[in-house]
Amino acid sequence: MSPLVRPIAGPLAATFLDLPAGSPGGSVELFLDLYTGDEPLIPARALMLAPPGSRPHLPTGLDLLSVSRKCLEGPGFGRYVAALRQALAEAIDPARIGLLHLQHLAFGATPALLRALPTHPRIALVHGTDLIFAENHRDQLQVLRETVRAADALVVPTTAMIDRLLRLAPQTDRRRIAHIPWGLPDHLLTDPPPRSDRSSTSHLRLLYAGRLSAEKGVDPLARSLARVPGVELSIAAPRAQFHTLAPLLQRTGTRARYLGWLRRPQLWRAFAAHDLLVMPSTTLEAMGLVALEAQACGLPVLYQPVPGLNEVLAASGIATDFTDSAALARDLDRLRTSPGLLSALRQAGYANAARYPLSTTAQGLKDLGHQLT
Repeated sequence: MSPLVRPIAGPLAATFLDLPAGSPGGSVELFLDLYTGDEPLIPARALMLAPPGSRPHLPTGLDLLSVSRKCLEGPGFGRYVAALRQALAEAIDPARIGLLHLQHLAFGATPALLRALPTHPRIALVHGTDLIFAENHRDQLQVLRETVRAADALVVPTTAMIDRLLRLAPQTDRRRIAHIPWGLPDHLLTDPPPRSDRSSTSHLRLLYAGRLSAEKGVDPLARSLARVPGVELSIAAPRAQFHTLAPLLQRTGTRARYLGWLRRPQLWRAFAAHDLLVMPSTTLEAMGLVALEAQACGLPVLYQPVPGLNEVLAASGIATDFTDSAALARDLDRLRTSPGLLSALRQAGYANAARYPLSTTAQGLKDLGHQLT
């Protein structure tokens, strides 16, 4: 038996995210929240990729596979999936697995897990990056459609994701789609970090938190904010991505304070020290967990009303157009000068975030698993 296997009682979900441990993103945080820790919400053989260099500190219940040359398309993708399948076959005892939790409809982990464990029931969890990459990579679209056919259930967090999925895979059996929203750690909802609200909002402290990939909309945010007075922008993002953004900030004259890539408790404290979270996403957000975490910490959200965000946030945040500097300036000025507006948004945000406890997400997934096994 592989040294990766641990004696955990009861049927397990086998689940694999082919990202290096320590990667940024809401999908990673949700994965760790659900499947790892001393008492995981869903007992699982949870696996990620080993990052290059030294082995990072890992949460309890997470193991790593050493497979390199990650690839998205062409002949290299087939070789990558074969290498993942072999590593999974060596790491997992099929007799101890009750079902598969497929993270993403696309990428390499899903076809590798299906091939390594071909007879187990399959629940596929749909994330935004699956759909975005399937729209732009032919091989990933093929994987997505194969996964849709193979899955016994397809879990989507928002109805916007259902619509996007059906455009990519119109032959999907809608009876296998389950709408289960993602959730926030219950302890964040019951015990958020303390806030010290300011008496003056003569300037607004804005925070952007997350990856800086193109679909996150940070480029139009920077260009528009350069023309807006009375705001301070902080950015919490991966260091290499911020360095890539820095020349644009210089060209536009946008002043931004870099906070680093913050761990969850640090990020939650940063939420409590700002006036607004900005969410300028340009295409799609599966759920917008960072917005909900901000609301749970009393931080109002200013967002681009793209599919996913407009469903999850609705009137609990303020929708704006980050590509229009005049519209953005008007909305920020209203937030700065309207008495009680930020306070009202904080209360609406608390109530909205409370609708999404992670325990409810986990219970929905477990109930679905019981139906299949």
